[in-house]
Amino acid sequence: EVQLVESGGGLVQAGGSLRLSCAASGLISDNYAIGWFRQAPGKEREGVSCISSSEGVTYYADSVKGRFTISSDDAKNTVFLQMDSLKPDDTAVYYCAAHFLRDPWLIPTNQESYEYWGQGTQVTVSS
Repeated sequence: EVQLVESGGGLVQAGGSLRLSCAASGLISDNYAIGWFRQAPGKEREGVSCISSSEGVTYYADSVKGRFTISSDDAKNTVFLQMDSLKPDDTAVYYCAAHFLRDPWLIPTNQESYEYWGQGTQVTVSS
C-alpha cells in the first residue's frame, strides 16, 4: 500500500522560508511522479509543483516559479519542496500525491491523475 506522509509545515512571516517533506512508502515502481498541491480556505485545491522520480522532470505553477524548488532523495523515497520568499497568499494546506508513470518524461500536473494522497500539512504565512 502506498503511503505518503508530509511534514515541515508551520507558521512563518512573509518573506520567510519553509521546507516541506513528503516521505513515500510502498511504491511498487521506480517510475513515478510526486506532486505538491495546496488548498487555501474557501478555494479549490491547486497544483504547485511536481517531479518525476527517474528523470527528474519538474513542473512549477506560475504563482510559485522562482520562489519554490522541488527536489528528491530517491534513496529515501522523499521529495522536498523548498519554499522561499513566502507570501500570505501561500497560506494553505499542502498535500503531496503520487502517480505511477508510463512515460518518465511526461508528468501529469492535474490533481485528478494522482491516485495516492497524504494527509496534508498546514502552512501559514503571516503579513
